[in-house]
Amino acid sequence: MQTDARNWARELSRGLRERDLRGVARALRGAFNGPYYTLTTRYPLGTNIYERDWDLLLVLDACRVDTLRSVAPEYDFLDNIESIWSVGSASHEWISKTFTNEHRDPISETALITSNPFFPQTFNDRTFPPKAYSIPVMWPDWDVVEKSTFAKFLHVHRHDYDEHFPEAPPEIMTDYAINASRNGTFDRMVVHYLQPHTPYIADAYAENRPPTAVESDPWTALDQGVATVEEVKQLYRENLRFVLDSVETLLRNVDAPEVVITADHGELFGEMGLYGHPEGFIHPSLKKVPWATTTATDHRERTPDVEESRQDSADAETEQRLADLGYL
Repeated sequence: MQTDARNWARELSRGLRERDLRGVARALRGAFNGPYYTLTTRYPLGTNIYERDWDLLLVLDACRVDTLRSVAPEYDFLDNIESIWSVGSASHEWISKTFTNEHRDPISETALITSNPFFPQTFNDRTFPPKAYSIPVMWPDWDVVEKSTFAKFLHVHRHDYDEHFPEAPPEIMTDYAINASRNGTFDRMVVHYLQPHTPYIADAYAENRPPTAVESDPWTALDQGVATVEEVKQLYRENLRFVLDSVETLLRNVDAPEVVITADHGELFGEMGLYGHPEGFIHPSLKKVPWATTTATDHRERTPDVEESRQDSADAETEQRLADLGYL
């Protein structure tokens, strides 16, 4: 987003005039994001994934440390869940601060399999944060590699369930990851699952139906009083189990001595009166993410039927997908 001091001032003025506390808070976050990105694009706050050792990195979008620990006893591969501080509090920020020229060499040895729509925004359109806020003043120094730097770059955005779900269910991502692992020649692989991020599709997928209004947009449901925080948290946990079940399948169908399960950012459920994951926001529930280690062995239990060429089409619908996910 370009800086626009006049638009920012109008938004702040409108919020004050209409006594819209959320509008005022949004404008104030935009004002904060200017100096924040100016500083943190030069001096990142957090641990870049390339500062750690791993062969296979599984990114669970918006996964909180405490929630992963709460379901860990249900999964043998989740034993010791440590944590690190992420470089971002939202996907776009994490992507733009992770895949930088400082880490160009290991990135060139990395296969990236993702369903997150911010990847084409970043690497195709070269659009960098912030996405959701007007900014009065900002001088960032984004230094993101080109898409061609990756050993493999696959954005999974077309699938057989798109009638109900805008983003790929986890088993689709797992199949593409298995196929890439068995047929590729690269040293590392990142698989970025969208879940447990909204929409909370676990039950809808099992029942082959569209998500309900609460499952699709829990933050609006909370605002309108048609759902409680505990009900939304339960949907979130089920979405986490949904993706972990698929991760379990992946770990039995690829070879990787050092596997890490982590997240790009966490999620807020009312902390400081906020929900979701605001851009450029420093809060432990957002910036502190899991770092769980395990291993993977290919037992050839699954033979994926995927067509990578299906994903080659242009991402003309990216803006709509971001809107569906609540970013616009």
